[in-house]
Amino acid sequence: MMFDFPSLFGRRVKTTPAGDGVVADEVPDPGPMILELPPADPALDIVERYWLVPPFSYVNIFRKDAITLGYEVVEPKVTEKELIVLEETFEQLRATLIYDTARKRGELGLDPDLLRRVIRSFDPEIADDRVEVLMYYLRRNFLGYGKLDPLMNDDRIEDITCNGPEIPIFLYHRRYANIQTNCVFDGEELNKFVLKLAQKADKQLSLSTPLIDAALPEGSRAQITYSDIVSSRGSSFTVRKFRADPLTPVSLIDNNTYDADLMAHIWLAVENRKSMIVTGGTASGKTSTMNAISFFIPPVAKIVSIEDTREIQLPHINWLPMRTRESANVSGTGNVGMFYLLKAALRQRPEYIIVGEVRGEEAQTLFQAMNTGHTTYSTVHAGNVQETVNRLTHEPINVPVAMFNALDLILVQSLLYEGGRGFRRCLSLNEIRVVDDQVRWEPLFTWDHRTDRFVRVYERSAVFDDIAYRNGWDREQLEAAIAVRRDALTDMIHQGALSPLKVGQMVQEMMVREQQ
Repeated sequence: MMFDFPSLFGRRVKTTPAGDGVVADEVPDPGPMILELPPADPALDIVERYWLVPPFSYVNIFRKDAITLGYEVVEPKVTEKELIVLEETFEQLRATLIYDTARKRGELGLDPDLLRRVIRSFDPEIADDRVEVLMYYLRRNFLGYGKLDPLMNDDRIEDITCNGPEIPIFLYHRRYANIQTNCVFDGEELNKFVLKLAQKADKQLSLSTPLIDAALPEGSRAQITYSDIVSSRGSSFTVRKFRADPLTPVSLIDNNTYDADLMAHIWLAVENRKSMIVTGGTASGKTSTMNAISFFIPPVAKIVSIEDTREIQLPHINWLPMRTRESANVSGTGNVGMFYLLKAALRQRPEYIIVGEVRGEEAQTLFQAMNTGHTTYSTVHAGNVQETVNRLTHEPINVPVAMFNALDLILVQSLLYEGGRGFRRCLSLNEIRVVDDQVRWEPLFTWDHRTDRFVRVYERSAVFDDIAYRNGWDREQLEAAIAVRRDALTDMIHQGALSPLKVGQMVQEMMVREQQ
């Protein structure tokens, strides 16, 4: 399949889906500059198309059948001669490491002027627009993720999975859920790629260490296997992409994951230092929600966050982000685990402690922190409140039931499907108490699946009655405080204030005004 592709300098360059290779017979004649996407193949039942790395690569999302979608990456073709220039330039770059001194997102970039000169040294007659195409591939292969780079540049993708050589890569799209792509690695190519992926994460992957978890430079998480030692199909990887702009409370309302009334209650609870656990299954958005509700922490409160892989992003200045470290030593010497970091954090007198996910001995320390006056937020992998309590009170975590007196709320969130599309919803907000040595809970809000609405089901709440008591409010003033926050969130929606910077600024300005 062939398309006209707009180059940087106004010529048309033939393109092909990534899975069909990158070599063309000849370069087409110059044509007028095109800013929009080139025409789609009429044979494809297109659902959506958009740029990935403009103006070089884009995606066609198309309908394969009644229930299945395809994700087709399209990149510019190069001629046989250009392919030789590309390979020779790449080898020279690898030998000489031509870099500029400007840093972008903490990574070095190739010096564009030197890069152009190197390309022209191999082909003095190459046209300017073709130089830009070759530079795209050099950046992609040298600094980026090679064949995977277009997918890594798609902000709408959450997960990327390769189950082995000669198997199409699958991805999880924020809008369309699981989709098969046209990107495929052969055996040798995949082995080289996973080694490169491990190298980017500063991890060692080998036959003696064939399975690693890694944090990539831009923050994405990767789980990588090498050869067929632990995976019978051969090398494989899964990348959970880092979201450059975190979801905000307003984003969650805009996505209908929450509504303004439910989020206003959460706002008031967080602002008044009520501890909370966000629970849910795989890909339910637990960490994203925990990050979003942390926007409601007062502006100058001291915050410490602890994670295995850095995901939390906050607008607060008085915030210390910490992450665990796994030593490369076989003996484990030099490991810095979550339990150790949590104990260290308690010595820093934080007002709020955020822990990415509790799954072991650190949970007891987290509950000890709650019981000594620290406000804590964390996530637990469980499907509902009962499963959450069971996980926390049984092996290997074993949190004593009495410690649950310090936990105020459990938020349950889930990834649901309808008509082949995935969507996330808060299923319930529950307040926690201990009665007769048993953990009990009362729902404050529930989600009605028939109407897709959130229902306020409580008449009186111990958590919010305590907030009213501590602020000297009567019942009417408590409802007014909730209404003020609900209206503020609704106004942000109407103003289109979805960016983290804008939401953080507006939330903090409102809290400062209320304190004056």
